[in-house]
This record gives sequence, structure tokens and C-alpha cells, in this order.
Amino acid sequence: MQTFFDEMNDQGKVRPPYARLQEWLAAMPAELRNLKQAEAEALFRRVGITFAVYGEGGDPDRLIPFDMFPRVFSAQEWMRLERGIRQRAKALNAFLADVYDRGEIIRAGRIPARLVYLNEAYEPAMAAIRPPRRVFSHIVGVDLVRTGPDAFHVLEDNCRTPSGVSYMLENREIMMRMFPDLFRENRIEPVDGYAEALRRTLASVAPEKCDRDPTIVILTPGHFNSAYYEHSFLADLMGVELVEGQDLFVEGDRVWMRTTEGPQRVDVIYRRIDDPYLDPLCFRPDSMLGVPGLMDVYRSGGVTICSAPGAGVADDKAVYTYVPEMIRFYLGEEPILPNVPTWQCAKPEDMKHVLAHLPELVVKEVHGSGGYGMLVGPKSTREQIEAFRARLIERPDNYIAQPTLALSTVPSFVEEGVAPRHVDLRPYCLVGERIELVPGGLTRVALRDGSLVVNSSQGGGVKDTWVLAE
Repeated sequence: MQTFFDEMNDQGKVRPPYARLQEWLAAMPAELRNLKQAEAEALFRRVGITFAVYGEGGDPDRLIPFDMFPRVFSAQEWMRLERGIRQRAKALNAFLADVYDRGEIIRAGRIPARLVYLNEAYEPAMAAIRPPRRVFSHIVGVDLVRTGPDAFHVLEDNCRTPSGVSYMLENREIMMRMFPDLFRENRIEPVDGYAEALRRTLASVAPEKCDRDPTIVILTPGHFNSAYYEHSFLADLMGVELVEGQDLFVEGDRVWMRTTEGPQRVDVIYRRIDDPYLDPLCFRPDSMLGVPGLMDVYRSGGVTICSAPGAGVADDKAVYTYVPEMIRFYLGEEPILPNVPTWQCAKPEDMKHVLAHLPELVVKEVHGSGGYGMLVGPKSTREQIEAFRARLIERPDNYIAQPTLALSTVPSFVEEGVAPRHVDLRPYCLVGERIELVPGGLTRVALRDGSLVVNSSQGGGVKDTWVLAE
């Protein structure tokens, strides 16, 4: 039987970071717990913290499940994670700057050219463009899993537009409102500086032609997007305009925003729409979401797009396997945080291993996200495994495989009381003039008993994440 590391109780003893939470838990009767859970749900509903799932019927603005029991890291644990995340974000940006320029890592034979130049996330239109400060991915979401007291692994990288930071901030806000005594009794590092750090990061990459305080906007696909709440939430926190494509236009070598007081020049666009829809004159001609001519202004240095088009090639799951090599190649360092062991199904030997051990592995699409398009072998039926085997054989280059990790667990409030549930962590690394992280991140929790899939789209929930001050 597989055993899992419990982050609160290790070999029958409460681990030091959780000592005061154990007292808090023991003093909370079930009736109060249920009352507080209902209060949390009411707060989430009141402020509009929702998550829509495409293709589902029912409530399009459903609540994301919130678990009141926080996840806790010591200052020492966070220090190591922060060093590893910074290192990874630096290497990923160096890789992007390289492959859209001379491609030295490919010339050196450290990564296959086909994985980059034939990748559907690679944007030829970005070739030879040098964004301000040579930063391509300005918000890097690094998904981490834990398997032991000192064993952390990077599960995947998110270099395009990683979502979920609004939940990180709102989880903290709601916990502070419901349990103020907990925050008086525990020295917890704050996360409320994220919005200011994000604004500072975006301002630091203003284009060369910007000769004043930059005007920053968030570009959203609109209110039907599943992350629209987050777009509007961040715009409010930063004090910037939330715009749709129709609110912007190009004239001369600038991008302008329509306002009631006339056109206003825009310098930095934090885009939350996908590459193909950014500019119908450069990408998909049928896009109604983007801004015609945007890429011409970008090339000329009249506007900065955050994150840059084409940044997604760095978070492709096949390219992910080479991130440790990127760290060695660009930084001359050994990775602080290791990858999860990964088999590339495009390689015949790897494919042979995967097909022979399919019931034991997790298999993912290289461009997949949200928990879709994947097989969790130990949790699948024989029929599901055989159906997936046929897809693998048809498109081996579309998949990678990983072992089924013994993800750590954290106590969670569930219907039957308090029980361990599997978690992961997504910290948000901001890259501009400098690299910044707020202490913590988004802890996602698999609320279904035995489930290893934490994605919100697959029934997962969220927790507040604490980093204790030294």
C-alpha cells in the first residue's frame, strides 16, 4: 500500500509549523466548523469569487471549493523553494530569449530543434524581437508537489498567463476575517503586497518609447472567460483599466485606449487572452478579441505585451524535461528543485516503457492543462487504459508520462470531519527589472477521497498558504 507524507503529522507527531493549528483544531467543535464553512461560502459568493468550467451545464458562476484548514511552511522551507523558483524563472526567460534569437542551446545540442521550432506554441512572428529587459515571461507559475519532509519536485511550468492568484489573495482575506485570533497567535508572512509588486513589475518593462509613467491595462477576452473574476480583481487592486480588444486601437506607432475624455496612450498590456487571438493581422484573422496591428507596434517598441507571445513554448510538457539542462546551460548552476522523472513518448525507448507500464503512470498531453486530456493509470479502468493506449500509439509525440507520485497530504475539512487530502502548490514569480515573489502561493487540494487531481476544473479546491516568519 502506498504511503503519503502528512505535512502536519509525521510519524505520529505534530510537525512544528502546525503546532498551534493542532490546538485550534482541537478547540473547534463540529458545529462551529460547519458554521464557519457556510460563512466562508457566503463571503465567496458575496464578493463574486467564481470559477466557470467550459462545456458544463448548471451554474456558470459556481464557487470554487474553499477548505478552511491552511497549509503551512516554515521560513526555512520557503527559503529553499524561493531560491529554486527564482532560478527556474531566470533560466526559462533565458531560454525564451535564446530560441527567438540565435538558438544557442539548440546549436549546442542540449535540446532537440524539433521540440522548439515545430512546437505549436512557438511563434515565428516573435523571431528577433527583443522585449524590454529581454523578459518574455513576466508572471511564471511553477507548480510544485511534495513527497517527503525535504522532497519537493516541479510538476510543470506556466509561462503564459498562469491563473489563480486571486484565490491566493482572497483565501487569505477570508481567513483573516473569520479567524483573526489565528493571525494574532501566528507570525504569518503577508501576501497582500502582490498587486503592488505586479504593478511594479509591469511598469519596469515599459517600452523604450515610453517617456513618462507608463499606462498599464489588463486585456481580457470578456466576462464569459472562466478567469474573468481574476482579471477584474487584479485591475481593481492595481488601479488600472480592464479592457477588451474593442477598447483599444492602433494609430501610428502607438496603441491607444478609448476613453470618455478621448484617446489615451497605452504602454504596457498585461494580456489574459491566448496568442492566436491577440492580433488578427498577425495571428488568427477571424479573432474578434484582439487588436489589429498590435504586433507591429510591439515590434517597433511602442508597447510591451506581458507575457510575450510565444512564451508558451517554455511550458510545453516535453520542453519541461529539459529545464534542468537550461539551468546548467544558461546559469552554470545545478537545479535547486528537481523535475518529476518524465518519459517522452516521442522517444521509442520511452514509449516502449510507457506502454508496458500504463496502469502505473500518469500520462499527459504536452499542451494539456486543467487536468484534461490525461490518464491517471492507477485510478483508471481497464477500458479507459486501453482507449488511452490507442491514442498514445496514434500520436506518441503528443504525450509525456510520469510516475504516480505519492503527493503529500494536509488535513482538510470534509463532510465526514477532518481527513488528509492531497495538495500541490503554485507560487507566482514576477520577472521584470528584478524577480519578486510573495511568500506563499495557491495551494490546490484534491477534495475527493483518494484523488490526486487538484485542478479546479476537476473538482479540486483551494486553501490558504502560510509561510511562517522567522
